[in-house]
Amino acid sequence: MLKKEIENLVDKGEMLPLMEQFYTIQGEGHHSGKAAYFIRVGGCDVGCHWCDVKESWSPDTHPPTHIDEIVSQAKANSNTIVITGGEPLTWDMSPLTSALKNEGLDIHIETSGAYPLTGIWDWICLSPKKMKLPESEIYSKADELKVIVFNKHDLKFAEEQAAKLSGKCELYLQPEWSVREKMMPLIVDYVMKNPKWKISLQTHKYLEIP
Repeated sequence: MLKKEIENLVDKGEMLPLMEQFYTIQGEGHHSGKAAYFIRVGGCDVGCHWCDVKESWSPDTHPPTHIDEIVSQAKANSNTIVITGGEPLTWDMSPLTSALKNEGLDIHIETSGAYPLTGIWDWICLSPKKMKLPESEIYSKADELKVIVFNKHDLKFAEEQAAKLSGKCELYLQPEWSVREKMMPLIVDYVMKNPKWKISLQTHKYLEIP
């Protein structure tokens, strides 16, 4: 296939820069502990300095893969699919999610919300970042707000983000892994004083699984 053809298919969302696909246990947030098949799409310009998958940032390092191939692998492994990145909304998610829905699958997304929401979703986990704030439309559609806490100022940011939500949305504070021992006492105290929030842990890291 010619390079221009591939670029056109990527622009349409019919091919995506696929970093990896794997079957594992969801480690974070509301669905923590649930078996799920992860589709990690390359490409992200949000630039979190503590990101633990910086290798996902450049889409050019990940092979453009047709969504038919992605869906074939996904449906063979699980009924619950989690699309993550990178920042998956960098790309048009409509073709992929439509194809997954045609297979009767339950589709989740983990996103910073930095780009317009595309696709069909059963669960939207919004994890906003200070350096590139979410598009306004996603606040009314998020099922879960998950704020990563790297320092105490992130608690103020979390409240600012929660104030923009409308509708029912679960609220989570998650310590950034590298500073978890320092941040956890702060988060525990904050949640006890503000019980609308829950604590999310990266349990997959404690379990030493992908």
